Amino acid sequence: MKMESHSLDSLDLQLLAALEVNGRASFSRIGEVLDASDQTIARRYRRLCAEAGLRVVAVRDAQRLGQDHWMLRLRCTPDGVEAIADALAKRPDTAWIGLASGGTEVVCMTRPRSPGDRDDLLLGKLPRTPSILEIRAHQLIHRFFGGPDGWTRKFAALTGDQVAALRPERPAADGPARIDPEDEPLVAALERDGRATYPELQHATGRSESAVKRRLSALLASGAVYIDVEYHSEILGYPLAACLWITAAPAALHSVGQALAAHDEVAFASATAGPSNIVVTAVVPDTAGLYAYLSGPLGRLDGVQYVETTPFLRRVKQLTYTRLR
Repeated sequence: MKMESHSLDSLDLQLLAALEVNGRASFSRIGEVLDASDQTIARRYRRLCAEAGLRVVAVRDAQRLGQDHWMLRLRCTPDGVEAIADALAKRPDTAWIGLASGGTEVVCMTRPRSPGDRDDLLLGKLPRTPSILEIRAHQLIHRFFGGPDGWTRKFAALTGDQVAALRPERPAADGPARIDPEDEPLVAALERDGRATYPELQHATGRSESAVKRRLSALLASGAVYIDVEYHSEILGYPLAACLWITAAPAALHSVGQALAAHDEVAFASATAGPSNIVVTAVVPDTAGLYAYLSGPLGRLDGVQYVETTPFLRRVKQLTYTRLR
């Protein structure tokens, strides 16, 4: 996969990839692995934050936590679509919100924290919203790619040795993935800033620094949370994203999902319940690139029976509420 950017260079891409491997690595450690000074890495990091929308944040892994995870398609009246997207974006349990279908559809991923939260959204708030004409809710039932697997790894910016040097050491998980009530202040602080220092986390939680280190290590080791990065894909030369709703033959569902996960264009892929049984987010340079993907790698996959393509007109939210125009 090739970066096609006039504003980033190979070191910028390596920095993004390094942060996907270990979002909490120090600038000095990243600089050591990338053969650059920590001042250079810090300067590049600040520029990426300012110009590419870079943010490092903690994400709760609904799949590892055994929680519901849904992709919503909301057909709306044109005059209400932006207000609905903005209201959803402000919720802490939503991500990857975009306007599609020429501005009459909101596509939204949601991770309700409890069955009550799910029912409140799906059976309460959304059906009572007058501007919403149709609700299609697809439960995500198996992740093929995405989550802790970052898209920039497909650029192969780092060598295997560099990845190994950056990957943090984790103790063996002590029990199943879980977030206890006393963990909430810690997770909330990391959701705001995944690179928050231990003294900052100590202040946010009221716990000792050693307790913060121990509990954060356990949360990461169990997979209850992971540290992720968000950025504008435009900065890499890939401004166009589309949701692909794929129907695969049931016997081919897993093989198709695994093949999709390996495609350069695929930033997210999951099996779903609903009319289609796979949903994919594809990221491409332009409409010609989208056509080439649909008619080429995707079109050649055995077992694919039907594909519906909904290009995003605009992204409203990635992991955090930052409007992207």
